[in-house]
Amino acid sequence: MKKYPIFFLGLFYSVFLFAQQRPHYSQYILNNYIVNPAVTGIENYADIKMSMRNQWIGIPGMPKTVYFTAHTPLNKKDYRENITSLGMKNNPIGYDFTETYTAAEPHHGVGISAYNYSTGYINRINAMATYAYHMGLNEKWSLASGFGAGFSHIAIDRSQILLENPSDPLIGALTGIKRKYKPDMSAGLYLYSKKYFIGISGQQLIPAKLDITDTSYQTSIIPHIFATAGMRINLNEYVSFLPSVMFRYVKNLPLTVDYNLKLQYMNFLWIGSNIRRGDGISALIGINFNRTFNVSYAYDMTASKTLLGPLNRGTHELVLGFVLNNKYNDMSPRKVW
Repeated sequence: MKKYPIFFLGLFYSVFLFAQQRPHYSQYILNNYIVNPAVTGIENYADIKMSMRNQWIGIPGMPKTVYFTAHTPLNKKDYRENITSLGMKNNPIGYDFTETYTAAEPHHGVGISAYNYSTGYINRINAMATYAYHMGLNEKWSLASGFGAGFSHIAIDRSQILLENPSDPLIGALTGIKRKYKPDMSAGLYLYSKKYFIGISGQQLIPAKLDITDTSYQTSIIPHIFATAGMRINLNEYVSFLPSVMFRYVKNLPLTVDYNLKLQYMNFLWIGSNIRRGDGISALIGINFNRTFNVSYAYDMTASKTLLGPLNRGTHELVLGFVLNNKYNDMSPRKVW
């Protein structure tokens, strides 16, 4: 890093705060709830996930994310009475499952999410409660709408800002931590069937201004729009192929596109890849150990032609999943994949 001026990092972090105000998730396909509140309560059980992401290893002050999510259905009715009921199959990628799939009965879902996202001298904590309502449009298609409300706490440690000139008039001798609390909202729609899903959501829907110094220098907290779509392709009774895509739109920034490819063997093992256009590629692997615990891991490699490509040693992302009140002993998600 000695080859790079100190002021470059300070400038980079200022730009980064604007450009990546929400964390990236290479494994978003495992937890669509993290980007769309309409997914709240979509399955037959309480879904809990915890994740740790350490981005761009080897570069000081680069992003680190920890999150916790939990959501569950309320009064969700299912045609199955127990695990041996007609139509109950523990292999949601098999032909029997897809033939007996029915749209969701009308029900509610509630959930909570929280994350801590830090990069350089900026730290952000977000906490939110979500609600969604699911209803069947016909025998095969369901539509869910949801919203979330909570708050964000943003802290800027000005003593960590690196400058070429310590007497810079913009920052000066400021060394304290500048904090701001702001309300936060999200909303989304999610259309899904046995083979397809389409979602659109908005996060950070309440814009705000954030002062970095005691002068008039500000940055904007602006809405983020996400659109996701995917499909399930049964290759045979035991293997399915699950391609999906996610678009992220932020005003005045280039459109971000993630392509996700997932190959799953029954309920047990899956491998995949996430490709972020113009940025890099991720290798993914996951295991469902039993009906209550699953784990997955992603390793990201930044494209060498990008600014950070020659500097970092990759990104690690770990997701731990727990399933509670799994009365039908589902091994894999049936509505999201």
